[in-house]
Amino acid sequence: MASDPKLHTFDEVSKHNKTKDCWLILSGKVYDVTPFMEDHPGGDEVLLSATGKDATNDFEDVGHSDSAREMMDKYYIGEIDSSTVPLKRSYVPPEQSQYNPDKTSEFVIKILQFLVPLLILGLAFVVRNYTKKEE
Repeated sequence: MASDPKLHTFDEVSKHNKTKDCWLILSGKVYDVTPFMEDHPGGDEVLLSATGKDATNDFEDVGHSDSAREMMDKYYIGEIDSSTVPLKRSYVPPEQSQYNPDKTSEFVIKILQFLVPLLILGLAFVVRNYTKKEE
């Protein structure tokens, strides 16, 4: 590791969130994991999902091996300026559509999808039987 590590802001690190340019924050340190994207056992999606935040908990929850921790040294590029890291993000639940008790159009469509084929089948049966009797 460098003797005088570069200090990175959270905004600067957050901009590196693509497959060809991916930086992660782990335990107050910044890592450029771009060269490791294709080799990561969990795939690049796992690394990309950890961008734009402190990924320490994500990293620790997986239970990485000692060799994986040692491997991180070659991707180390500096420290994170902790004063620029936002406080815990509050959970914002996804927006849900309001309950609409008057979903008549959806209900009618579902009923018709069931009844129309039955009516056609019934009509075909009646026509077939009616034409047989006349012969």
